[in-house]
Amino acid sequence: MTKVSSVDILGGGPAGLYTAILLRRHMPDVKVRVTEQNPKGATWGFGVVFSDRALDFLKADDPETHDLIVPGMERWENMTLNLPDGTVTLDGVGFTAIGRLELIETLRKCAEELGAELRFSQHVDTLDELEGDLIVGADGLNSLVRASDPEAFGETIEQRNNHFAWFGADRPFDTLTQTFVNTDKGALNAHHYRFSPDRSTFIVECTDEVFRAWGFADMDEDQSAAACEEIFADVLEGARLITNRSIWRQFPKLWCSQWYSGNRVLMGDAVHTAHFSVGSGTRIAMEDALALVQALAAEDSMEAALERYQESRPPIAHKIVEAATVSAIWYETFGQKMQMPPMEFAHDYLMRSGRITPERLREMAPGFSADYAAYKAKSA
Repeated sequence: MTKVSSVDILGGGPAGLYTAILLRRHMPDVKVRVTEQNPKGATWGFGVVFSDRALDFLKADDPETHDLIVPGMERWENMTLNLPDGTVTLDGVGFTAIGRLELIETLRKCAEELGAELRFSQHVDTLDELEGDLIVGADGLNSLVRASDPEAFGETIEQRNNHFAWFGADRPFDTLTQTFVNTDKGALNAHHYRFSPDRSTFIVECTDEVFRAWGFADMDEDQSAAACEEIFADVLEGARLITNRSIWRQFPKLWCSQWYSGNRVLMGDAVHTAHFSVGSGTRIAMEDALALVQALAAEDSMEAALERYQESRPPIAHKIVEAATVSAIWYETFGQKMQMPPMEFAHDYLMRSGRITPERLREMAPGFSADYAAYKAKSA
């Protein structure tokens, strides 16, 4: 086991709190402190979505935490595509979701019960303020730990072309749903799913051209929400959009080639980002935490543990991040693809990663595959 007496974790989101839990469980002699700049009970965003396979990793590697968070989750088996010319159901694409705040509170209470020190409303200006033998950067895209020496971490960052705003909705949706609409100013898409019995996440996305045509850059949060309520009135069915730092952004693609430098190590959005269309950001961050703590528990020195983390974790994460990038690129042309018949659009959507063969599609979504085959036979 690594000879580390204290660990400072910067960032009290799922990655930071989960790291604290794992450290206290597997290295109980190590002092663990989490520092979060936001107040306790505050968070940005709404729901966190996991695929069924994402939960499988947690159940296999950490059944205790799995059993803590699963009772608060919403679950569904299918996915729905709403298109101007019809609706298509995609079977076999199971997901679960939980409110981000509920997930954080569950992890916070567990970390505290295990003896981790948690500091909220604590802003850190420099890493000199932290005293741990190991400093973990779980502090998101604007990571102070990464910014302390971006060249050492091999930082590369670029922005995708589309714009998006992250809202909530005061109604549940039956499944994870993609709603594509045409307007006189261009096409927009909404990714929406319930995370509690009466609340949903509702992410609106569009190209730069449509963003400018609608004038979203000149709107405040409430004005944007009102405009999007009008655009997506049919699917909202009278529900209101809820704002919580729901500002329009372009998705930043971040990747670091080096995940540690000296006694500083990165995880989650501090070291990589995955486009929200694949719903894997929180999953990857929690897997990062597992990999780091497993390395620390297995090696005799911190340097050996961090090198093990560097060798084992980035190749796995990179596959998911690259799949997310391919998905993001697909969304940048969804307006043109909406000219396709609904079944063709749905097939193109499912095959967008380029890694799904017809055989795998039949295994993954047998109902849709049969419907698509029948559609093709009829169209021949």
